[in-house]
Amino acid sequence: MRIFIDADGCPVVDIAVRTAKKYGLDCTIICDTAHSIQREYADTIIVDKGADSADFRLVNLVCAGDIAITQDYGLAAMCLSRRAAVLNQDGRQYTEENISGLLEFRAVSAKIRRGGGRTKGLPKRTARQDKDFESALIKLIGGEK
Repeated sequence: MRIFIDADGCPVVDIAVRTAKKYGLDCTIICDTAHSIQREYADTIIVDKGADSADFRLVNLVCAGDIAITQDYGLAAMCLSRRAAVLNQDGRQYTEENISGLLEFRAVSAKIRRGGGRTKGLPKRTARQDKDFESALIKLIGGEK
């Protein structure tokens, strides 16, 4: 089991790396040249800046049994197809049961934005979200129940 982090815009890199270290798991941060994110204990792969370049690198590395951390529904769907577990930054697990609805929501939101409309942004991050993420990651790893 390895942990892969889609790190561009990810607020839980430090929590994920710390948790990987605690449980002795390999951890890889993937980001583009605009975000060069490096942490002690984790390997970092920096890809060229470009649409989805970090996503494609991650999905080509992830295997069954690994954990991917991303807020991107499209990347989550690709990781699920490779039989990896996938978490978002709030600790919500993407599954075969919920990914279709999330992808549909993304498509509708994109259509609204293309038409000049606006969609609501994310609220300010809270300590509770960090705790929820950490708990969900530990549970996936098989740590505390």
